[in-house]
Amino acid sequence: MIRDEIETLPREELEQLQLERLQATLNRVYRNVAFYRRAFDEAGISPERITSLEDLKLLPFTDRETLRRSQPYGMFALPLREVVRLQTTSGTTGDPIVVGYSRNDVEHWTELMARSLAAAGVGKEDVVQIAFDYGLFTGALGFHYGAERIGATVIPSSRTPPEKQIEIMRNYRTTVLACTPSFALEIAEAIRGSTLSPAELSLRVGIFSAEPWPEEVRREIEEALRITAFDCYGLGEVMGPGVSVECEHKNGLHIFEDHFIAEVIDPRTGEVLPDGEVGELVLTTITKEAFPLIRYRTGDLTYLIREPCPCGRTTVRMGRVMERTDNMIVVRGVSLFPSQIRRVIASIEGVEPRIRLVVDESSGVPESLEVQVEVSEGVFTDDVGKLVRLEGRMKEMLEGELGIPVEVRLVEPRSLSRDVEIVRLRRRT
Repeated sequence: MIRDEIETLPREELEQLQLERLQATLNRVYRNVAFYRRAFDEAGISPERITSLEDLKLLPFTDRETLRRSQPYGMFALPLREVVRLQTTSGTTGDPIVVGYSRNDVEHWTELMARSLAAAGVGKEDVVQIAFDYGLFTGALGFHYGAERIGATVIPSSRTPPEKQIEIMRNYRTTVLACTPSFALEIAEAIRGSTLSPAELSLRVGIFSAEPWPEEVRREIEEALRITAFDCYGLGEVMGPGVSVECEHKNGLHIFEDHFIAEVIDPRTGEVLPDGEVGELVLTTITKEAFPLIRYRTGDLTYLIREPCPCGRTTVRMGRVMERTDNMIVVRGVSLFPSQIRRVIASIEGVEPRIRLVVDESSGVPESLEVQVEVSEGVFTDDVGKLVRLEGRMKEMLEGELGIPVEVRLVEPRSLSRDVEIVRLRRRT
């Protein structure tokens, strides 16, 4: 059952529920997880000392390195005989991390994914095509169980090629597509290269996860597939997709606060930041049984929004995640993120928002930045003067935005990936 009433609880009631569940979780991890017992003891804090949500900041952080050192089962709060499923993180930020689920964990995850799909307007009349890879990574099964809980018809198409995905959509009248945003773009490109028109499909909604995707990508997907696209956030260590989701107003992602407590901290100092300030998202699970996490540093940069949402949900929202702390680069003492550069590039006609950043660190200190930008098909001509003028304009705009000298180099179409690549030139030893 989708418990919509939980999402509209008065804040006082919701925070009381959070506190009760937090206290139960802290006692459980202190008893059953050696890392937390040691960390709490070293900090001089017992679970009984946490008597308000404000006290959460007294507790130590957990991070990926902690989880890696404890692999495979050192962070489990249940014996393995009570763990009904093992899955892993994607491994995009290092070796995959094993995560365990109890029967209740799977039930909660199913409920949250059903609520996520419902927020995107998915119902029992829909046909949901799930084009995530079915395997150890958590994406596919989360969407699968959530869609079944709603009562929708599920097509587990997995990561079959885009052409096959389109054939399935057309033949089985798919109405909802769930996949990564980059795969949605591949499907859109395949449609453009075929004789099929998007109007011949029954698609109306896309719900995408597992990657950052800026607004220009949302617009491209919506226009190419003629759908409404929603962002669904999650990470394998915490549960999988279903930590937060956009509603129809697309003004931040509603965090499912009956299962997670969210904080945003300064990634350098660990200080909790006020609402609206961008920092690193920290999540505490308050219903997980097999693999609970306390103050887990996600590495994702966002901010919190507490103003009421027109949809009626009372939960805190988070801004869309566009960057990670490990994507930050420092040049001449200035901290930069690829999204700043992509934003400038996206405003310039004649180039694609596909970039490679080359940071020269050969002197030991990052002193220069080269931005390689892919040129659109129609602009890549023999007119060298036109390309030089385009480079000059881009250089001027980037230097104005970033406040440091920048070199710009245009590269030919289809030579860069959609993901921003950061190349660091270091001194050979």
